[in-house]
Amino acid sequence: MRILLLGGTGEARALAALLVSEDHDVVSSLAGRVSRPALPVGRVRTGGFGGVDGLVAHLQDEGVAAVVDATHPFAARISANAAAACASVGLPLLRLQRPGWERHWLAGRFHWVDDVESARPVAEQLGQRPFLTTGRQQLEAFAGWSDRYVLARVVDPPEWPVPPSWEVLRARGPYTYAAELALLTDRRIDVLLTKDSGGALTEAKLDAAAELGVPVVVVRRPALPVGVPVVGEPDAALEWVRSLG
Repeated sequence: MRILLLGGTGEARALAALLVSEDHDVVSSLAGRVSRPALPVGRVRTGGFGGVDGLVAHLQDEGVAAVVDATHPFAARISANAAAACASVGLPLLRLQRPGWERHWLAGRFHWVDDVESARPVAEQLGQRPFLTTGRQQLEAFAGWSDRYVLARVVDPPEWPVPPSWEVLRARGPYTYAAELALLTDRRIDVLLTKDSGGALTEAKLDAAAELGVPVVVVRRPALPVGVPVVGEPDAALEWVRSLG
């Protein structure tokens, strides 16, 4: 079966390996926004499709039999496009999305907000030395923080000139509890801003913040397209593909 697998997440790579091991023709589509991404097994394409119409054309031209959307939890546009395109051509679509932090043992203490823009005023009420882990593309929403120290951790460098008072730390997870505790302590961080990305690779910062009494502002995930089935683990996605057989 030819399967289009959207996304460069760890879950996407794990599923690609499972599908290839069962002799499916898997094409993993990466957005191309991260330099030196970890590549999955199987065939790989990089770049967008050109909206819903472009994705529809790709699905038809390539003879795709099913689509698995395993993009980042905050890649709302491609998820919406995938839902619309698959509905248009009648292809089965599954959403593979890692569990979020709404069930984390500290979730009741987090300051939950609906978007990155809402995170800024909430954080300003909680501290003066923020640690931004919201991703490179969202950093500019905090450009007004030129009057304070800001620690921003990203994989790739920002595409705009950050204020002189900022420290940009380029790093890629996983991060250990001990390292996160040391980082927050050394930089005297007093408020942490993050998105509900979920996953174990970046969870240690939440425990470190709790240990130090640092408040955490969490941006909620965008809503998923209506009617698309969702699983949280690659094994469950594999079972879904098998059920199509």
